[in-house]
Formats: sequence, C-alpha cells, structure tokens
Amino acid sequence: MAEEKSDLYLAHDSSSSGIAVVDEDAIALARGGNWFSRTYSKPISQVALIGLVCFLCPGMFNALSGIGGGGQVDADASNNSSVALYSTFAAVSFFAGTIHNRLGSKLTLGIGALGYCLYIGSFLSYNMNQNKGFVIAAGAILGVCASLLWTAQGALMLAYPTEGQKGTFISVFWIIFNLGAVLGSAIEFGLTYNSTNNTVGNGVYIGFIVLTGLGAVCSCLLKDPAKMIRDDGTRIVVPQQSTWKKEFIGMYRLLLNDPWVIMLFPMFLASNWFYTWQFNDFNSPLFTLRTRSLNSMLYWLSQMVGSFAIGQVLDSKRMSRRSRAWIGWSVTFVLTWCIWGGSYHKQLDYTREQAAAGEIVRIDFKDSKDYVGLCFLYIFSGMMDAIWQNVAYWLMGACSNDLSKLAILAGLYKSLQSAGAAGAFAMDRDKLPFMTNLAVAWGLCAAGLLFAVPVLLLRVTEHTEPEQEVTAPGRELEVKAASEEPVAVLNTKS
Repeated sequence: MAEEKSDLYLAHDSSSSGIAVVDEDAIALARGGNWFSRTYSKPISQVALIGLVCFLCPGMFNALSGIGGGGQVDADASNNSSVALYSTFAAVSFFAGTIHNRLGSKLTLGIGALGYCLYIGSFLSYNMNQNKGFVIAAGAILGVCASLLWTAQGALMLAYPTEGQKGTFISVFWIIFNLGAVLGSAIEFGLTYNSTNNTVGNGVYIGFIVLTGLGAVCSCLLKDPAKMIRDDGTRIVVPQQSTWKKEFIGMYRLLLNDPWVIMLFPMFLASNWFYTWQFNDFNSPLFTLRTRSLNSMLYWLSQMVGSFAIGQVLDSKRMSRRSRAWIGWSVTFVLTWCIWGGSYHKQLDYTREQAAAGEIVRIDFKDSKDYVGLCFLYIFSGMMDAIWQNVAYWLMGACSNDLSKLAILAGLYKSLQSAGAAGAFAMDRDKLPFMTNLAVAWGLCAAGLLFAVPVLLLRVTEHTEPEQEVTAPGRELEVKAASEEPVAVLNTKS
C-alpha cells in the first residue's frame, strides 16, 4: 500500500524507497503571502532586477562605447580613460570575490552602480572644457566600481537558478542588460540623425547621467539573498561574515582544489579584447555619426538574439550537460572564425594612417550598396560576443552552485577580462596598425577556445556535488548546515 507523508525537507530524498516531489504551492507560500511578494521573490524576478540595474548602468556605458571614442571624434581621451578603467577593473576584480563575501551581494552591487554616473558626467565635462584628466580619473574610479558590480551580478546570476536553469537565467539577464544599450543607442541615433558633427552633444550625456543614476537606486530594491529559495526548494547558501585572511585563503584553495578552472583564463582574457577593434577600429573610422549610432543599436540588439538562442541550447532537456557544453563551444568556435575571417577581409581595404589623414570616405546607412554587408558583419559580431559571454558564464556555473565560490570565479573572470580590455585599448592608444589589433584579438579568441577544451573533457559533470564547493575555511560547514535545513514541503511517495 502506498503511504503518503508530508514533511519539511530539501528538494531531494535520501531514502531508498521514496521519490521526492517539490510542492510548488509550499515554495510559493514560503516566498510570501501575496501575489506580488511571491513574484518578487522568485529567482528569475531577482535576476531580472539585476538585469535592470545593468540595463541602466553598464547598458548606457556600452551604448556610449559602441559608437567609438565615447562619442568623441578624437578617441584619445576615451582610450586613455579606458586603459585606466580596465587597469583598475582588472586589479580590483582579482580580489572582488573576497570583497563581495565580506560586504554582501546587495551592498557590493549598489556601490558598484554608482561609478557609471560619474564616468558619463566626465564626458559631458569634456565637451565643455576639454578636461582630459577628469575623464581619465573617472575611468579609474569606474574600474573599481564596475569590478564590484559585475562580481555581485555574476555570483547572483549563477547562484539563483537550479542546474537546469542556468542557461536561461544567463540569457534573461543578458537580454535585459543589452536592452539598455539598445535603448541608449536608439536615443543617440534619434538625437544625431540630422547632425553633421561627429561628436555626441550634451543632451545625450545628460540623458545618460539621469538613467545611470536611476540604476544605482534600483540596486536598493534587491531581496536579501539569504531569504531566496530556488525553484527546486533549496536555499541560497550565503557566506557568513569572515575575516579577510579566510577569504584570501578561500581564493587560494579554490585554485588549488579546482585547477581546471585555470584553463578558462585565456577565454576570460579574450572576452572583451575584441571590443576595441570593433568599436574604435571598425565602427568609428568607417561610418558617419548617425550610422555609428545605428550600428551600435543593431550590435546590442543582436546580442539579445544570440543570448536567447544559446540559452535555449545550454538548458536543453534533451541532452546531457556535457553534450550541451560541447554544442555551446562548437557554436562559439564556428561563429568566431567566420566573423574574424570577414573582418580580416574588410580590414585589407583601409589603414589607421588613412583614417588619421581623413582619406576614408565615411559610409552612411543610406548608402545601401556599401553599407549592408558591413552592417551584417557588425550584427554577427555582436551575436558572437553574446554567445561567447554566455558560454563562459555557463561554464563557470557548471563548476559551482555556491554563492561564495561563484563570487570568486566571477571576480577572476572580470579581472582577466578587464586586463585584456586594458591591453587592447593600450594598443589602440599607441596607434598600432588596425590589422595588428585585429590579429591579436583573433589569435586570443582562438587560443581561449582551445584552452577551454580540457574543462569540457575533464571538469564538466552532470551534477555539482556539495563537497566540490571548497572555498574559505569553515565554508564546508555552512554548505552542510544549509543542506540539512528545512526549506519546502515535499510530497514523498513510496
């Protein structure tokens, strides 16, 4: 005779005779008493809110960067600021996981959001007084803030979903985040449509300052991660306050006990390197200002499409997790080589010297014969970027479900990514040939994908066991305690 029982357990059953099924009504009740509270407390809702913060802050930053030179006809101030930005970004991000675990996710995200308003304000100042020093200083400050924001974002985005939802959660975030850049670029396109200048006006910068300020406010609306319940009934394990020493030991132990993640570092390094060539060496010298704005909008819009598509593949229920990893890698590999091959073909037609001498006739989107092919090349470049970032995040998520470990991984990811971006902007600042910038970016992308192969072969498994979550001393006890803590009602049938 079948025996039914209801009790408080995690979303698994340790007995050999029963199959546990999560009671969704019980989880909904645990999340809140009314419809709004239950919806607000869902992991996907919180990831969408994080996406909104990034929609308003990094999204506006990307819209400004995407037209090349921060909207200035001379990219020198922007390049120097970007070198400062990504240098501090790389340095702070290396330790940002430990900072996150000390301060908590909500505070880390909020502090990080504040720097974007200052950065865009520096370009408004530059339009008025040509104060290059302020632009560079604002870039350095933003690097510190951005490292905190992106570490908190990455940790929460990968910790909130179940193992079968990570691709979807990443794509939902990426779509909302890039919608900010699409909106920002659309604003630029509208305000510059009838402009004969090649410099963004004050109105664009003022609008972006207001939007980034709203983004910082939105970070205050996040729910405490310790009160979050996943869709399978499990709680988020939030690291308890510990000493800086323990957190640094945790980073060391992660790299020592999970060395395969080091093989992802070249992929991390390459993940922002190609922006410099795409924005400053392709979009900026070849097109009119309004066309650059249109290109930027299409670039970020294509990221939304690419993210959605690869998210569906990475969460497919018809394949094993390892198979999904290989398909994601293969799609990235093929698209990378096709895009860089097409970019190389175009790069043969012009040089930096020609751009500096004003010998390149800028293309307008109304010149359909010259524009259409280059437009599609830029669209697929945006799609490649989204797929690259989604696969990289998904691989990190395949290595851990623990918030503290994911914070360290996200910090290392942003550190190496930013070091690469700083190197790329430094090359552009030093006026290296466009072809050299392209060749280095292409080579790093190829190397990054090849170095990731051992991770797919030897590290990606069908399920991440709690004992693999090895970070700061004492964290094992937190994970064990959380696994034994009652969360949601399960209906268990023998």
